[in-house]
Amino acid sequence: MFTGIVEELGEVVAVERLGDSARLRLRATTVVEDAAHGSSIAVNGVCLTVVELDDAGFTADVMAETLDRSNLAALAPGDVVNLERPMALGGRLGGHLVQGHVDGTAEVLTREPGERWEAVTFTLPPRLARYVVEKGSITVDGVSLTVVEAGPDRFAVGLIPTTLDLTTLGRRRPGDLVNLEVDLLAKHVERLLAHGGQVAAGQVVGGQVAGGQAVTGQVVGGQAVTGQVSTGQDDAAVPRGVDVR
Repeated sequence: MFTGIVEELGEVVAVERLGDSARLRLRATTVVEDAAHGSSIAVNGVCLTVVELDDAGFTADVMAETLDRSNLAALAPGDVVNLERPMALGGRLGGHLVQGHVDGTAEVLTREPGERWEAVTFTLPPRLARYVVEKGSITVDGVSLTVVEAGPDRFAVGLIPTTLDLTTLGRRRPGDLVNLEVDLLAKHVERLLAHGGQVAAGQVVGGQVAGGQAVTGQVVGGQAVTGQVSTGQDDAAVPRGVDVR
């Protein structure tokens, strides 16, 4: 799990095509300080596994699914990438929860420089639009950003000088492709609701543990319908929606 706070800019040293996969050699210093064979490092927001490393950098393999879904397939020697190590348990969550599982790519549409910041607009794939909301979080090339405007086919963010200087987003121009990862929690909620929003017995519902019988807790018309909680007492004597302690 990552946070979307880029630790350093790395450089692509070599790209080796291996049939339907690729092997990347990257120059880096900070992210390899405590890395080992098998460690995870996010490259432009894509979680990759270290297969080789030394003081000068590391090597990682990229499978076909990742090449198809991200902008890593277009990398060439000399390209600069965003790098981040996984967050440490108990560490600060400076951005938001990022898996490193890219959902797709977007194109830079416009850049509007201000005195101290820039407004940047990107395309938004229709299948991802429902997960992107104003003031919500989105990951662009591994950078945790706040959405300032969300439409059906595009979204906009504001980039402060630190983000422009310390990430690749300061180098992106209209027409460039960037990786997108939408909000993890939104995807899980959608999946739950698609299956009736049912909660199994023994799970925590509204701060209470449901015991004995299943608590439906289905969502109807956007509102939660509280199921009856069974605690071994006469269910008929327990009003719906009342906590039994």
